[in-house]
Amino acid sequence: MVKGRRMALQRRAVVVTHTKLRESGTVVSEAVDRLCGAGFDVSIIDNVEAPGFAEPTAHIDDDTEIVVVLGGDGTILRAAELVHCTKVPILGVNLGHVGFLAEFESFQMSDAIQRVADHDYSIDERMIAHVDVWLPGADTPLSDWALNDITLERSDRGKMVELSIRVDDVEMSSFGCDGVIVSTPTGSTAYAFSAGGPIIWPNVEALQLVPLAAHALFARPLIIGAGSSFTMTILDNSTSDGWICCDGRRQRALPKGTRVEVRESKSRLRLARLSGVPFTQRLVTKFDLPVVGWREHSRTQQTHHTTGGNTAREGTC
Repeated sequence: MVKGRRMALQRRAVVVTHTKLRESGTVVSEAVDRLCGAGFDVSIIDNVEAPGFAEPTAHIDDDTEIVVVLGGDGTILRAAELVHCTKVPILGVNLGHVGFLAEFESFQMSDAIQRVADHDYSIDERMIAHVDVWLPGADTPLSDWALNDITLERSDRGKMVELSIRVDDVEMSSFGCDGVIVSTPTGSTAYAFSAGGPIIWPNVEALQLVPLAAHALFARPLIIGAGSSFTMTILDNSTSDGWICCDGRRQRALPKGTRVEVRESKSRLRLARLSGVPFTQRLVTKFDLPVVGWREHSRTQQTHHTTGGNTAREGTC
């Protein structure tokens, strides 16, 4: 649903929110009030419907200056569909758990909106992956994209999917597995990381492939440069068909013989940044990394429990 609130000035902003989050209503009201007070014409989008795989996504007006997203990383992925193929930046307000892509917390709203009004922010461009799906006998592919990751998995949970993996049209391996994840640097801290893949810094132009429970001796995460491509084919002898999903949103079933090609997209997603906090610090803060090492961390925790020390932290990255 899209709601409008008009102002005389023509600077335009869109607020995207997750209505199921407990505090979203209060934060939305504050965000809209502050944006309007700063001279913006504000529209609210409270439900971004998931399109089908390779189907066109809704887009915001080209004259929109910024999209303010209230929610977690999932809400930001929904908002990314609205700005795909545009140059409109996204500013994330974390109302979720980790909020890795978000820039600030809700209590910082006043300062953040003022800086947006003053154009006092930088742009962090993020790589996007492009995927072409060639169904058996098809003359043209089905095309889609992902900011985080593209997963190709088995459709039958009781069986394996047999895949051939090629890099730049050279076969690297083939194996039975639960599936594979192809992620961008942005997605390397998400599903791919949970599946054992490495973290890739956002300024590295690369794609990585992470096998899921592969039945093979050589089935490790593989990183390629942005000029290269991954091709996964569902082999005819596979005991299961496949299932593809982009960013956990746009998905469809794939029969045996389907070829899936993933490469760097020419498009970029633009994130608005208000601080110069380096990516390394974001990792430490968002993942709550025990930088002193697990043994020392354990002793520190024991000391705090013994002495009654305060372990609460203030501030965000």
